[in-house]
Amino acid sequence: MKIKHIKNTEAFFKVIDSCTGTVELVTNEGDRLNLRSKLSQFVSLSALFSSDNSIPELELIAYEPEDAKKLLEFMINQ
Repeated sequence: MKIKHIKNTEAFFKVIDSCTGTVELVTNEGDRLNLRSKLSQFVSLSALFSSDNSIPELELIAYEPEDAKKLLEFMINQ
């Protein structure tokens, strides 16, 4: 799923942390990084932040349907 314009990154990471299955960030090169890993969160996403501290677009893969639902609800409610 593609997620665009995340403004509240702290809330986004709380949703990621609440997921029970694997949630991966797909890089432009096709690499998949485990977003449930704090190290991956900081290293992989730090380059994506724009000057207004929002994330323009991400491609995520959530392997559990409940996790995908949480992420979609976050996007609707942000």
